[in-house]
Amino acid sequence: MKSDSTKRGIERAPHRALLRALGLTQQELDQPFIGIINSFNEIIPGHLHLGTIAEAVKAGVHQAGGTPLEVNTIGICDGIAMNHAGMKYSLPSRELIADSVESVALAHAFDALVFIPNCDKIVPGMLMAAARLNLPAIFVSGGPMLAGHLRADRSPVDLSSVFMAVGKVVKGEMSQAELEELEQIACPGCGSCAGMFTANTMNCLTEALGMALGGNGTIPAVDARRIRLAKEAGRKVMELLRRDICPADIITKQSISNAFVVDMALGGSTNSVLHLLALAHEAGIDFPLSQVNEISKRSPHLVKISPVGDWHVEDVDLAGGIGALMKELAELLHLEARTVSGKSLGEDIAEAGVKNRQVIRPLSEPYSASGGIAILFGNLAPLGAVVKSAAVAPEMLSYQGRARVFNSEEEATQAIIEQTIQPGEVIVIRYEGPRGGPGMREMLTPTSLVSGMGLEGKVALITDGRFSGASRGAAIGHVSPEAASGGPIAALQDGDIIKIDIPRFSLDVELADTEINKRLEGLPPFEPKVSRGYLRRYAEKVGEAAAGAVFGTP
Repeated sequence: MKSDSTKRGIERAPHRALLRALGLTQQELDQPFIGIINSFNEIIPGHLHLGTIAEAVKAGVHQAGGTPLEVNTIGICDGIAMNHAGMKYSLPSRELIADSVESVALAHAFDALVFIPNCDKIVPGMLMAAARLNLPAIFVSGGPMLAGHLRADRSPVDLSSVFMAVGKVVKGEMSQAELEELEQIACPGCGSCAGMFTANTMNCLTEALGMALGGNGTIPAVDARRIRLAKEAGRKVMELLRRDICPADIITKQSISNAFVVDMALGGSTNSVLHLLALAHEAGIDFPLSQVNEISKRSPHLVKISPVGDWHVEDVDLAGGIGALMKELAELLHLEARTVSGKSLGEDIAEAGVKNRQVIRPLSEPYSASGGIAILFGNLAPLGAVVKSAAVAPEMLSYQGRARVFNSEEEATQAIIEQTIQPGEVIVIRYEGPRGGPGMREMLTPTSLVSGMGLEGKVALITDGRFSGASRGAAIGHVSPEAASGGPIAALQDGDIIKIDIPRFSLDVELADTEINKRLEGLPPFEPKVSRGYLRRYAEKVGEAAAGAVFGTP
């Protein structure tokens, strides 16, 4: 056991003395040390209850003959960090989480790991750490939040409902009193926000990757099944340790492909592309961005969850969960892929079945024959850009308009609030990429304002930054190379004609290459917006979004 390096031999007497100070008995010292990597904190609603999840995990580890030792990572709530300087830290926190897990796990010589994430960057950060460390590991999330319900007609609402309501208030279509009522009920308790936003997308994809047991992505946070799942995860990690099944046996090119197939069927967050590419990089797997379109072309869109539909994650759970969805997608998946259950994916889903065809459509009746996410290429995005095509109105799938160019999210938000954006325009928000932001902020506020103010279907948005998983409409992000790296998006000027063709996976500006290059050559050298601290170091090290925005890539 790796933990023997901290507890075996006469020279480890000082180490044992410290371990005994924790109250560990001799039996506990003799057992494998299992690191319980928890992201509990009191600022993220999705993490507020993770202490309870951890206690259940520890009970399972104890039952199976292990010694659980809990440690914590940081976490950032994207909703609370949205639309101010705090959002610059959201994506960069992913690298901090991966590094902190590496540090604490290796410094204390854990034999195996149970990861307890729930929201946004915490899930991918922990997945990257698991791949890097390659110790026997399993994931169990805190689960999704339940939807809120309006008092008048019990119609479901969630966090994105509140963001869009702000635009309605600005436009005079909703009173501040109605907004306050919505604010009171939209998020009724603990869990990751109820729609298929980034957190729930990544928790569902952790099942598809094979790194979590069935139900991880969809069992509600407040459901007792979540506690039982956590206990089972604790027991299962001991089996993984005994059988020496590690993440490298599970996270493969095939399992990442499976995750993308499920992502397309769910119409999940565009951020999943960023995170799955980063995971592939961490696992040493060559997975080019262009391959995502190949998967999208053959993967139907079967589920419409908020923000693109009226269903919520709790409805997917009642319909059979991700296992049922994967059973429907079986002919498109690598069923031989291994999972933390100790079985193959095919064996895991053998008994699954869809219980509600309104929530999970059959393969023969998809919302669309191709997936809910598309990668666009062209002279405006030579390395690629990402769009949640499932959230785009049909009339906007092929669109061209005049550019309205802004060099920050704040500038664009102010223009939308002042109602200076006109139908037929393309809002361009640049210098918000990994380097330029720095930190590649999510921009749920601009997209929600566009929707709430009645401009959805009338304007498009493109950015080298990101859009929230709760964003909807013709919102194209991750434009690479980013403006700060001298990408063509930096050359755009007001009035340039931008052409978007999602069915043909293209994003172009009506400019000759010579004109683009001439404009770029006339720009001053980019200087990071911050001069010190973590964000300065991040801006200096981070690579393009097209490669996952990881450190050490061009």
